[in-house]
Amino acid sequence: MSSSTTPRPSVLFVCVHNAGRSQMAAAYLTHLAGDRIEVRSAGSAPADSVNPAVVAAMKEVGIDISAETPKILTVEAVQASDVVITMGCGDTCPVFPGKRYLDWQLDDPAGQGVDAVRPIRDAIETRVRALIPEVAPA
Repeated sequence: MSSSTTPRPSVLFVCVHNAGRSQMAAAYLTHLAGDRIEVRSAGSAPADSVNPAVVAAMKEVGIDISAETPKILTVEAVQASDVVITMGCGDTCPVFPGKRYLDWQLDDPAGQGVDAVRPIRDAIETRVRALIPEVAPA
């Protein structure tokens, strides 16, 4: 690694179950930014599996997240991330100085069908597209 190589910025998306919003956001960021940004997602109380309606809604836009599994939020994941984006996890998200925190107010897709998930998905895509140049300027 040459001395001019800077580490990739990293983004952590957090919601309660890591089964919907944070999975969609992580998938979009990975899809749109490629390997320019390191992407993580986690939940404070992870579900057993990713919401099937979320998987279906993402498949409609050509992104397959069917192999993803919800992960528990760890202190290490937060410490390793430059930007932490919370989505309704409230006080369960650990806060460390020196990190950039954003809170995205988004409806929870839990228990919703694909029709209800689509607008949440599209709102996440819009936010992720705006985030990329902020986190990893070209």
